[in-house]
Amino acid sequence: MNFGLLILVALTFLVSVLVTGGVRRYALKKSLIDIPNERSSHVVPTPRGGGLGFIVGFAVSLLVLPFFQISNVSPDCFLGLVLVPLAIIGFLDDRYNLPSSLRYTVQLSAAIIAVVHYGSFPQPWLDSFGMGGIVLAMGLTAIGLTALINFYNFMDGLDGFITSVTAIQLGFIAFYLNQPLWYFLIAALLGFLCWNWPPAKIFMGDVGSTVLGAAIAIALIQVQDPTLAWSSLAITLPITADTIYTLVVRLTRRENIFQAHRTHIFQRLQQSGWSHAQVTLTYSALTIAIAVLIFIWGAIGSIISVVITILGIVVVELYLTRTKAINSLAS
Repeated sequence: MNFGLLILVALTFLVSVLVTGGVRRYALKKSLIDIPNERSSHVVPTPRGGGLGFIVGFAVSLLVLPFFQISNVSPDCFLGLVLVPLAIIGFLDDRYNLPSSLRYTVQLSAAIIAVVHYGSFPQPWLDSFGMGGIVLAMGLTAIGLTALINFYNFMDGLDGFITSVTAIQLGFIAFYLNQPLWYFLIAALLGFLCWNWPPAKIFMGDVGSTVLGAAIAIALIQVQDPTLAWSSLAITLPITADTIYTLVVRLTRRENIFQAHRTHIFQRLQQSGWSHAQVTLTYSALTIAIAVLIFIWGAIGSIISVVITILGIVVVELYLTRTKAINSLAS
C-alpha cells in the first residue's frame, strides 16, 4: 500500500466509527431497537441499522478517492446505483418492516443493473447457445446475486459475525483478485466492528447485511476468467454452505423456508453453549483457511475447501447431536 492509500483507509475507518456512533444515538432516540424474542440470539435490546455507518464510510472513500490519485485504485461510482437502493430499502425495512415482495423487487432490480454493467458470472458452457445463452447467463447471475444478498442477510445473527467473516472475504478478494477498491470497505467494516464486536452495542440490520452480500457478488462477477472466478467463489462457503444446508434440511422436514427460524448451524452452535465470539472466530478461521487454500493451490484449493466444509458440517452435526443427548440425560 502507498501512503495515500493508507491515509484514505484510516479516514474511512474513522468515518465509519463516528457515523456508527451517531446512528446508534439516533436509533436509541427513535426506538429503532431489536427486541429479543424466541428466535433471537441476543438477550439485551440492541439498536439496529448500524450498517449505515460503514456504508457512509465506504461512500466517503469513493467520493474523495479521485483527490488522492492513488495508483491502481480506480473509483467505481457505478457501485452507488447498485448499493444505494439496497441500503435505502434495507434501512426502511429496519424501521418499518416492509413486505418481502417489495424488498425482493428492489434487490432483483439492483442485481439486473449490476449484471448489465459488470457482466454475467462466467458460464462458458452456455456460450454455444449464442444470444440465448448470454441472456440465460445474465438471468442466472442476477438470481445468484439476489441469493447472496439474502444469504448474508440470513446469516447476520450473532454479534460481530457477518462483519468479521465478510471483512476477511473482502481482504482475500482485494488481494488475490487485485481489486484494491475493497480495502476501503474493509476499513469501514473494521470501524463498525468496534461497535459490533461481542457484546454488540449496535446491529448492522438489513441496511448493512444486504449491501455486504451485494458487494461480495459484484466483486466476484467482475472476474471473467472462468477457472479463477469459480475457484474464488469458494471464499463464500462459510456463508453459502451453512445457508444452503439449512434450507435443504428444512425442505426435507417440510418446513416453511420463508418463516424466520434459528436452525442455521451457527445459531445452533450458539444455542449449544458457544459464545458469540467463539462462533464468530470459528467461522472466521474457516474463512481464512479457505483463502489460504485458494491462494496456494487455486482451483484445487477450492475443491479442498468444499470437502473441508462438508466434513465440517458432518462433524458439527455429530457434535450437536451428542451435546443434545448429554443435556437431555443431565436434565
